[in-house]
Order: sequence, then structure tokens, then C-alpha cells
Amino acid sequence: MFWKLCNLAAVPTTAPHVGQVPHPIMHLLQSLWQQLNLNGLIHNNGWLAWASLLLAIFCGFLLGKISAVILRRLAMRLEGGHWHVEALLLDGLAKPSKVAVFGVLLGVGFHQLTLDPALASLSYRVVYLLVDVAAFWYFFNIVSIAEHSLKRLLARHESNFTEQFVPLVRKSLRMFIFIIGSLYILENVFSQNIGAWLAGMGIAGLAISLAAQDSLKNLFGTLTIFLDRPFLVGHWINYQNYNGMVEAIGLRSTRLRLFDGSIVSIPNSDIVNHAVQNFTNRPYIRRTLNISLPYDTPAAKIRQAVQIVQDLCQQPDFKQHLTSPPPPDGRIPRVFFTELGATSLNLVVYYYFYFGPGTDWWAYLDFNQRFNLALFEAYENAGIEFAFPTQTLYLAGDPKRKLSIEMPQNSDDHSPPAPPPVSL
Repeated sequence: MFWKLCNLAAVPTTAPHVGQVPHPIMHLLQSLWQQLNLNGLIHNNGWLAWASLLLAIFCGFLLGKISAVILRRLAMRLEGGHWHVEALLLDGLAKPSKVAVFGVLLGVGFHQLTLDPALASLSYRVVYLLVDVAAFWYFFNIVSIAEHSLKRLLARHESNFTEQFVPLVRKSLRMFIFIIGSLYILENVFSQNIGAWLAGMGIAGLAISLAAQDSLKNLFGTLTIFLDRPFLVGHWINYQNYNGMVEAIGLRSTRLRLFDGSIVSIPNSDIVNHAVQNFTNRPYIRRTLNISLPYDTPAAKIRQAVQIVQDLCQQPDFKQHLTSPPPPDGRIPRVFFTELGATSLNLVVYYYFYFGPGTDWWAYLDFNQRFNLALFEAYENAGIEFAFPTQTLYLAGDPKRKLSIEMPQNSDDHSPPAPPPVSL
């Protein structure tokens, strides 16, 4: 098929008939044939030169694959011996080495051919392109060394900050290498004037910046979040009624995993301009517990009810979570008989649950449950009842609240005297 195309392209074209349009593919092939002189390339090189090129291509694929396997296995051994930086150096070289070895052997194969200046320049650029791509690919991969070193440097600081700061540095470095590599290849391989390109990009950049104001705002919002650190990855926050866990902080937006499982992406420019409530950073949470007693509770029982709550807060099982870590901040449990309500006598309890290692929101809920059960059992043993917002009708027959009924006696009436009062 290739030789048919060669012969077809080599046939000189005649002037087309009036109204006849040449086929675009044929026109492209003929133009390429004339520029590169492919007809001379075929006739000036024998089968030995073509076999040498084919052998070079085969060896390039084979040796590239072998070099990648050897480098990867050496990297695994070094990683097993805790030589992390050396392992990253070799592992990052594995894939680029395939491209580099293939490019070098392809250049050796091209050297076996007799090429005119145009084809020689093209073959040189192809080889140069492959080697340059392999080199910048390696630089792109070994950014992981900077990432590893930065993680070790920040290991003594907050892990959440490291998790969100290090990926940003890695992405920025790789983007920088990609841009530099692209500009280098355009100037040295494709002989483009990068200075003129950059000047044109400066003019176009003004128009792009005007059209991308929101993106720039989000970028500066990202920098503000990293510098001010209102929250980190893994923190539980509330923003504009969005309540959930921070999964990632990107260059444009912050991803928030809500408790119903859905993900919300919030632009960073909006976050820095509104209030954000961070629940993870709070050292404690205050609980207000209201206790209602019936109106017929004696004063002694009210004092006992207050004392029972105070004693519960001093029990070791509860006190360890209700005492601030040193230095003390004065936030201690407090119990008060606050008011005479419409239907009950009201006590109020304030205590602060301090978050320590291994404690979270669920630990706080479990603590409240245990405290409530202990309070209920203590009141039950002391004979103290809880009131509830209902109206009570006192009826005859209630053994706790007996009614005394007395019949009035009229002096003008000669009827027999009334019977004594009867308790019902």
C-alpha cells in the first residue's frame, strides 16, 4: 500500500479540467512528497539501510522496556531498605527511560539512511523531541522528592495542614515544569520565536484577565485560606447552612462532604467573604440541661435534686470530660434552681464537655446519654419526680392528693347535725 501511494504521489499532476477540484488528501500527499523528496529517499537507500532502521526501532522498544523494568525493581529494593529519596529517583526515571532509549536508537537508525537536508532536519527534530520529552518527564516525576521532603519537614506540624499544603506545592511545581518544558521544546525543536509569543500572550493576558475575574478571585481566595487557615482538610465546618467535612481545598473551590453523602463545591472567593463556623477547632462544647420538677416537690427535695446533679458531675467517670486541661479556664459544671415556671419548678445545668484525644461528636452524645441515665436513676432512687408541661386536675380518689369535703350547717334548720368531714 505504501509503495502504491509513493507511485501515485510521484505521478506528475496535470492541469485539472475546468470545474474539477483536486482531492484534498491527494493534494496534501503531493505537497509533502515534493517538499521532503520521499521519492529520492526510497531510491537512494537500499534494503540494508531500511533493515538497520527497523532493527533500531525494535531494539529501542525492547531495551526501553528492559531499562524500565530494571529501574522499577531497583526502586522497590531501595524502598524496602528505607532509601526513600533514592527510590523516588529511580522510579521516576523508569517510564522516561523508555522514551529516551527509543529516541537514541531511532537516531542511530536514521543515521544509517542517506537523507537530503530537509529529511535530515526532520529526523533530527524527531529525535531531539523524544529526548527532550523524556528529560522533562523525568523532572516532572521527581517533583515527588520535593513532596516527600516537604512532608518530612512539616511532620511536626498539623497533619491536616500538611495534607492540603503539600499537594498544592506539588501541583504548582509540576505546572511550572510543564510550561518551561513546552516553551523550551517550541523554541529549540520547532524553532519558534518565544519572545514574540510571550509579548503576544502579554497583550492577550490582559483580555483574559478581564474575562476571568472570577477565577482570579478564587485563586486569591485560595491563598487567603492557606494563609489565614480558617479550616483544614478533614475539619467539620458550617458555611451558609452547608454542614459537613472538608474533603479538599483546590485552586478554585473547596469540596465539602455533607452528612447526607452529597458533595458541595464552594468557590473560595465566597468562603473568604462570609463567616465560617469551625466545629473541629473548638476545645469544648457547652450543654444546657433543663430539669423540671412538680410544684408539690418539697424544698428539701429541691435542694437534694440540685445536690444530686453536683455529685454526678464530680464522679470520676464524668469529671474527666468536664474538667479543662491545664491551665484551668474556670469553666466548671454549675446547677441552679432558676425559676418558678407556669407548670413546674425549673432547674438548669451548665457543663462543658472537653474534647480530648480520641473524642469527637459521637463521644459527646454518648457522654450525654450516660449522664442522663445516671441522673434518672439517682432521682428515681431519691423519690424525685420529673414534671412535664400538662395541667393536673385534682380528683377524688387520688391517694396522694386527698380532698376534704365539708357540709355547711344552717342554724335555722332543725335537721339533724351534719356528719363529720369525709376524706375521699
